[in-house]
Amino acid sequence: MSSDCTLAELCVAACAEAWRDDGEVLATGITVVPRLAAGLAKLTFNPALMMTDAEVFLVDEPVPVGPRGDYKIKPEGWMSYARTFDNIYGGKRHALVAPVQIDRYGQTNISTIGDRTAPKAALLGVRGYPGNSINHPNSYFIPSHDTRAFVAGEVDFVCSVGYNPARWPGGKRPPFLDLRLIVSNLAVMDFGGSEHAVRVRSLHPGVTFDAVQAATGFALQRPADIPVTPLPSAEQLHLIRTVLDPTGVRATVFKGDPPAARSPA
Repeated sequence: MSSDCTLAELCVAACAEAWRDDGEVLATGITVVPRLAAGLAKLTFNPALMMTDAEVFLVDEPVPVGPRGDYKIKPEGWMSYARTFDNIYGGKRHALVAPVQIDRYGQTNISTIGDRTAPKAALLGVRGYPGNSINHPNSYFIPSHDTRAFVAGEVDFVCSVGYNPARWPGGKRPPFLDLRLIVSNLAVMDFGGSEHAVRVRSLHPGVTFDAVQAATGFALQRPADIPVTPLPSAEQLHLIRTVLDPTGVRATVFKGDPPAARSPA
C-alpha cells in the first residue's frame, strides 16, 4: 500500500470496486472520478468490461481523460445508439453517476433544487436517470458529503427510483431494482441494511462514523466493525497517474486534495 495518495485517488480506487464482480457489462462512469474508476477496474481486476469513454467505438483500453496529445484510441467494435440501448434495456450496464441529492431510499436528483414549481436552481433535467434506475445496476459518487446532498426525507425531485415503497403501486418493489455502492469524500456505503437502509461499509482514513452521520440527513446503519477504506495499491496509483489521468485532471475534484492517508475530512 502507498501512503501518499490523494483523496481523489482513494475515491477512484473505491469506486472501481463497484465493477469488480460484474463480468462483461458496459461500464459507464459519469464525471472524472467514476470515469477513472471504470478504467481502473478494466485495467486491473475486470478486463471483460465494455467501455466507450464517450466515443462511438467500444475501446480496447480506457481513453485517458484530459488533453490526449498524440494518443489514439484503440477501437475494438462499433457502439451505436442501438447497441448501447440493447445493453441498457438488457441489464448489461452498470452506471456510476454523480447525483446532487440522494435520500434514504436511494432516490436521486439531478433536476431541480427546491420547490419544483419555483426552484432555487435548475440543473440538468432527469436525463437518463429514470430508465437507468429500472433497467440495470447503479452506483453513486458524491464528492461533497453533507446534508444538502444526503437529504432528510425525499430528494427535491425524484429522477431515479429507489426503495421507497410509497413510490411503487401497492408498495411492491420490482425485482430488477439494483442499487449498489455510494462513495463520498468521507466513506463507502451501500444499501445492505435492514429494509435497504444505507449502511456504512468503510470509513476513509481519519474519518469517524459520528462525523459521517452528522453530515447525513437520515440515519445510517452502523455495522459492529467498520474497516478503513483501503488505500490504492502502488500498481493502482501508477495506472491512475501515468495511464488514466497523466495530466492530473483528478486534482480538480477536491479543493486542495490533501493526502488521504492524513485526513480527507
